[in-house]
Amino acid sequence: MTVESLRADIVEVGRRMYARGYTASNDGNISVRVGDNRLLMTPKSVCKGFMTPDMMCVTDLAGKKIQGDRDPSSEMLMHLEVYRQRPDVNAVVHAHPPTATGFAVAGIPLDRAVLAEVLTTLGSIPLAEYATPSTAELPDAVRKYIKAHDGMLLANHGALTVGGDLFSAYYKMETIEHFAKISLVARMLGGENLISREEVMRLQELRGTYGIKAPAPICLDSDVPVAPGQSAQVVVTADDATCQTVQAPAGTGSRLVPDLIDAHRRASGEGRQVAGDETEIRLTSRELSALIEDAIKNLR
Repeated sequence: MTVESLRADIVEVGRRMYARGYTASNDGNISVRVGDNRLLMTPKSVCKGFMTPDMMCVTDLAGKKIQGDRDPSSEMLMHLEVYRQRPDVNAVVHAHPPTATGFAVAGIPLDRAVLAEVLTTLGSIPLAEYATPSTAELPDAVRKYIKAHDGMLLANHGALTVGGDLFSAYYKMETIEHFAKISLVARMLGGENLISREEVMRLQELRGTYGIKAPAPICLDSDVPVAPGQSAQVVVTADDATCQTVQAPAGTGSRLVPDLIDAHRRASGEGRQVAGDETEIRLTSRELSALIEDAIKNLR
């Protein structure tokens, strides 16, 4: 593709992100490879819904501006790190899709085996630890997961997706937000039915049939005993993730399994331990409404 057509494609992707509410104001950034040592990147301080092709900057892989009237994105360091770690990647998209970012703010990765389409394409969507935007901390946080994943959440920040071309990277951003919305609704309705470990591995085998080239395999630790209905997560001990960790129940004999742990916690009123001494309490909409009504009565 020509540089001119890539400029136009960046404008179109930016327009779609803004129209879908994935960005607000000047949020988000996009970049594309245009040669062995050249990147085309969105500029600083521009609303992604109102860009023009001439606004784009050309930089080298060290971040030096080669061409353009404007300065490149303040998140350039994150983009550069992706290209350094993934020679197969030709485009990077960063946005703040609201539901997915809500999961990132809550500290919850999208790594449960819930949707077959997500398992076969993205595998899992991990949560990179919090890093100050526009600093060297952010590429450090992304580095841990980028070799094994094409999409991730950024703690209290947003989401990042990559692809072999610009629209591939953008569509993965759509997938992440779509997945987050479905996961949220399922949890509000009482809990998710999880795809079993055996079915997850079957879906992984179908990746080749679908022509999907994943950066890393899905990993499930079969050596760890797991009770029926229990959700098992692989512990990645290396500094960098080498596989796509997915939470999936094992030993159930069924392809779909209710999340019995969450159901038990909701029934018993138990919370999930989080950072420090804090506890996360999960309530259904009905339980929350009852608590609010009771609080109003007590105020009277």
